[in-house]
Amino acid sequence: MAATGEEAAAMDSICKAPAPPTDLNLTAEPEPEPRRDAATSDATETQKAKRPNEGGVETAEEATEPAEPDINELCRDMFDKMAVFLQGELTATCEDYKLLENMNKLTSLKYMEMKDISINISRNLQDLNQKYASLQPYLDQINQIEEQVTALEQAAYKLDTYSKKLEAKFKKLEKR
Repeated sequence: MAATGEEAAAMDSICKAPAPPTDLNLTAEPEPEPRRDAATSDATETQKAKRPNEGGVETAEEATEPAEPDINELCRDMFDKMAVFLQGELTATCEDYKLLENMNKLTSLKYMEMKDISINISRNLQDLNQKYASLQPYLDQINQIEEQVTALEQAAYKLDTYSKKLEAKFKKLEKR
C-alpha cells in the first residue's frame, strides 16, 4: 500500500537525515507555524530585502529551509507503532501459553484415561488370579491323573513286553 499526502512527506523526511534539534520538548506541543505558500514567502522576502533601512542600508533576511516534521508527532508515531508491535508480541506469547495450557489439559485427560485402563486391567488380573486359585485343586487333580495314566501306560508296555516274551517261550516249548 503506497503512502499518500502527509504520510509520504513524513516518510520522505524520515529518509533524509535531519539535523539534530537543539531543544527537545516532548511534554508540551509547540504551536504550529502558520503555513505560507512558497510564492508568498519569496515575494515577502524580496520586498524586505529591497526596502531600505532607516540608516539607508539594505538588510537581507536569512533564507529558511522548509520546516522539518514535528519531532513530537514522529515520536508519537514511533511509540504507537512500537505499542502495536509489543501488543502483537504479547498476544502471540499469550496464545502460546493458551496452547500449552490446552495441551497440558489434554495430556492430563489422556493420563486419567490410561489410569482408568490400568485400574481395570489390574482388577481383571486380580479376578483371573482368584479364578486360577479356585481352579488350582482341579488342575492338581488333572496333573495327578496324568501321572497315573503315564504310570499305567508304562505298566501296560511292560505287561505287553512280558506277554510277548511268554508267547515266544510258549512257541519254543511247543516246537520241541
